[in-house]
Amino acid sequence: MADYLVVGLGNIGAEYASTRHNMGFMILDAWAQASNVVFSVERYGSVAQVSFKGRHFTLLKPSTYMNLSGNAVRYWLQKLNLPLESLIVISDDLNLPFGTLRMRLSGSDGGHNGLENIIWTLESENWARIRVGIGNGFSRGGQVDYVLGALSQEEMEQIPAIAARVIQGVKDFSTIGPQRAMNYVNAKPKPTGESPENIES
Repeated sequence: MADYLVVGLGNIGAEYASTRHNMGFMILDAWAQASNVVFSVERYGSVAQVSFKGRHFTLLKPSTYMNLSGNAVRYWLQKLNLPLESLIVISDDLNLPFGTLRMRLSGSDGGHNGLENIIWTLESENWARIRVGIGNGFSRGGQVDYVLGALSQEEMEQIPAIAARVIQGVKDFSTIGPQRAMNYVNAKPKPTGESPENIES
């Protein structure tokens, strides 16, 4: 069975639950809920286990806060004895319109503190990441308040469809390969969107 570590970035605490910076947490929560599994509190984060077509995924929501996410990622990679090729990180991204997805197999942090810390801690940029656009509707100097602000009701209603595409991308990554996964994730979604039922494993 092939194993993967899927990390959703966010900040712990109820006050952050519906904020833009917690997009990674929201997507893993959607996957766990659809798979009828629950997260357990472990070292450096909350962890759940899901499987799909002979692949096993450890879902990790780091408890280290965003700026120290690398500690949790390094610990769980070592604990699971996984190479960087088996790591996929899901994060929010200010540089993309809301709901736009970008999957890459390597790259810079793009100004994201969580990604920056993971790159620094792992001493490598060569691991897959899926960035979820949250837009940049803030005035000069307002970035922190924006990313830590709550999603609107309209945005929250789009989360199931966004989560479905991200999760399918992770599944494709493990089954039909990274390149075809990127083709799917990075393509503009159909106008009708994706059905939340697609995230079932």
